[in-house]
This record gives sequence, structure tokens and C-alpha cells, in this order.
Amino acid sequence: MSKVAVITDSTAYIPDALLNAHNITVAPQVLIWGEETFRDGVDIMPDEFYKRLETAKVMPTTSQVAIVDMKAAFEKLLDNGFDVLGIFISEKLSGTMQSATQAREMLPKAADRISIVDSTSTAMAMGFHVLTAARAAQNGASLAECKKLAEKAREHTGVYFVVDTLEFLRRGGRIGGAQALLGSALNIKPILELRDGRIESVEKIRAKGKAIERMIDLVTKHVSGRTPVRLATLHANAEVEAHATLDAAVLQIQPIETVFASVSPVIGTHAGPGTIGLAFMAGM
Repeated sequence: MSKVAVITDSTAYIPDALLNAHNITVAPQVLIWGEETFRDGVDIMPDEFYKRLETAKVMPTTSQVAIVDMKAAFEKLLDNGFDVLGIFISEKLSGTMQSATQAREMLPKAADRISIVDSTSTAMAMGFHVLTAARAAQNGASLAECKKLAEKAREHTGVYFVVDTLEFLRRGGRIGGAQALLGSALNIKPILELRDGRIESVEKIRAKGKAIERMIDLVTKHVSGRTPVRLATLHANAEVEAHATLDAAVLQIQPIETVFASVSPVIGTHAGPGTIGLAFMAGM
């Protein structure tokens, strides 16, 4: 039985220590800024991205992982003797699943050694799927077993987030069911969630602090009675608020694992600076 390696895309933004510990490969999404093109998390990192965004006259756009880059990543893992499990951002948010499928089709002799899973999510909600499969692979699980675990994880994970403004989601066309919130008063801080692969509105709160408190309550209610629980906070240039959010959530939920993560520049392009999120996996 071949060893299994897990590959994901850069929107997961799993901290480097976890990537290295679990042999996880990352295929970078693409950030396009005027005439410049950057590989997400390779050529541009969050601190640089948000600093540049503050004074930018041209807003960045994003693109899915290039097919040629996906194919190269698959080939490298295959050549090293691994079967490959790809777990990628929701196909309702990105064309990355399509890139992965096309890259696999370009490797017909190895197609049965490559499995692809739509996480129906992104950021550290997807990251927990990836970590679950990668840890199983390290313990000797087969490609089919790892894929089954990744698919099961979709039913046990979620992510809520609070944005400072819906403007960035509107520009990028990723607003989904939150469309109705456009035009709300400027001090409204919407709580959003990824539901069935799309961004949907949950509640409207009049202050960011209150919105974050309510987000923690929603996650606490969602994971109640389901153990074990893993939590991750994620932030777009809002590190202090994110640490406070994770500390408060830990007191209520008492998870067995916590992760502190930034959101990648590609996700930050759509969520906007100031975004705070709370991702979880419960019951597996």
C-alpha cells in the first residue's frame, strides 16, 4: 500500500508548523494586483498585503490555482511514491476544484492514485479537514480511507466570521446570501457563515465587539454535546482581536486543540481587513 500525501490550496492558510509536521503540500492561489501577479502565501504574505492595501489605488483581484502548478504539485508527490489526496476550497467560491480535476486528467496513468475532495469550505474550517486526513495518512491510512475521513469532516466543521464591511465581498462577487445586507447602516457588523459552500448571512449586530461575542455564542451552541472540539481563530490584519476571540471561545468551549491563523491574502481580498473568524470541528 502506498503512502498518502495531502495537498490543499493556500486559502486554508494552515500555520507552517502544522504543514511541516504533517507533510501537507500547499498549491498557491493567485493574487493579481494591477500589472503584478503574486502566488498567495509565497510571493506576498498577509502583513505586506494589508500594508499595501491601505494605500492602494487599484484593488487586487484573485484567480484559482493555475492548472500547470497543480499538475506539477501532483507529479512531485507521485514521483516521491505517494498517493495524493487533494482537499480544496468550495467550488462555489473558486475554480480551484476545476484546476485540480483538469490537472489529474493530464496524468492519466496516475489518475487512480489521485483523489480530489471539495471541502465546501475554506480557511481553517477546510484546514481541519486537511489535518484530519493528513494525520490519518501518517498513521498508515489508505487513500480511500483518508478521502472518506475528509468527506466525513465536512459534516463536522464550520466557520463563522464578522466583517467590518461587506464592500470587499461585494466587489469580488462572493457575497451569496448576504446580498440583502448591502445598504445597511455603516455601523452594522454582519455575522456570516459558510453554509453549503456559500457565504450566507446569519445576523446583523450594531457593534463589532457584540458581533464577536455573538459569534462565539453561535459556535458554542453549534458544538454543544459534540466532542472532541477543535477551534481556530482567523483574522485579516486584526491579531489582537483574534487572540481575544480565541481566548474567550476557549473558556466557553474547552477544545482539545486550538489554532491561531491569519487569512491568506486571497481570502483577505474578498473578506477585507478587520475580519475575524472562528472555525471549528466537533464530534470527530
